[in-house]
Amino acid sequence: MGVSLGVVMDPIADIHPAKDTTLAMLLSAQQRGWKLYYIRQNDLHVRDGVAWARMQALNVHDDLSDWFTLGESISTPLADIDIVLMRKDPPFDIDYIYSTYILELAQQQGTLVANDPEALRDCNEKVYTAWFPQCCPESLVAANNELLIEFIHEHKDVIVKPLDGMGGASIFRVQTNDANLAVILETLTQHGHKQIMAQRYIPEIIHGDKRIILIDGEPIPYALARIPAEGETRANLAAGGQGKGIELSARDRWICAEIGPALKEQGLLFVGIDVIGDYLTEINVTSPTGVREIEKQFDIDICDQFISCLESHL
Repeated sequence: MGVSLGVVMDPIADIHPAKDTTLAMLLSAQQRGWKLYYIRQNDLHVRDGVAWARMQALNVHDDLSDWFTLGESISTPLADIDIVLMRKDPPFDIDYIYSTYILELAQQQGTLVANDPEALRDCNEKVYTAWFPQCCPESLVAANNELLIEFIHEHKDVIVKPLDGMGGASIFRVQTNDANLAVILETLTQHGHKQIMAQRYIPEIIHGDKRIILIDGEPIPYALARIPAEGETRANLAAGGQGKGIELSARDRWICAEIGPALKEQGLLFVGIDVIGDYLTEINVTSPTGVREIEKQFDIDICDQFISCLESHL
């Protein structure tokens, strides 16, 4: 009997099929004959202690103008599905946390959930880097604006960003003489009530912010260096960065060796870390991307490796 796989994701009609990593994963699973189901976040629910979802049968196509077909809608306990992929994009808000509770219940009732729902809650994509200080630039997580200003005065040139965003949203480069420094911090921290991250600016960003994919704690040997557009600090592709495939450096591999065992232990089967120069800056666990760009530039099938990993965990 074939494997059934449900995917919790943003509206599939709105994705960019040429570069969408979730679509690439689904295409790979379908090639193996797996049965696919499409689940929206608000279709997850719990009834009498059982995790359920309303879902639709899904067929995917490697076609930029027609990439999916949805079938009849059904409601079923999630335990009837072999694997559930949680690929909902941030923001990481309270509704996302509620979804992880439901998925954790489904996992206890027999479904393999990737990434592990408890780890999704525990391993904030910015804060979790603090567990590996030997890999990171100087950083501060705080809501107190006085502490943040002290940090900025100490390091002169700093990146500040929210803890729950993605795609380069609300990321600022600030310096001690920035006339807008106070208002930037007040806005990001909501006047000292919301934690944010500050990191020392790394000049090597001009050579690219490297996205490195790890599957079950092991790195893919190639990365996507996202190079900022001229006059832009952010390298995210969503912010206009350009992607260039490169081989991992010795330092990249060392960083992966430092964090890989912890990712594996946490049940984080598919992770995308960000490395600028010699430093780890983020550990992306919710819906990391970059796979299709790497696969286009190198003779490697990352999604097939990931689907094999899921199969080995059944």
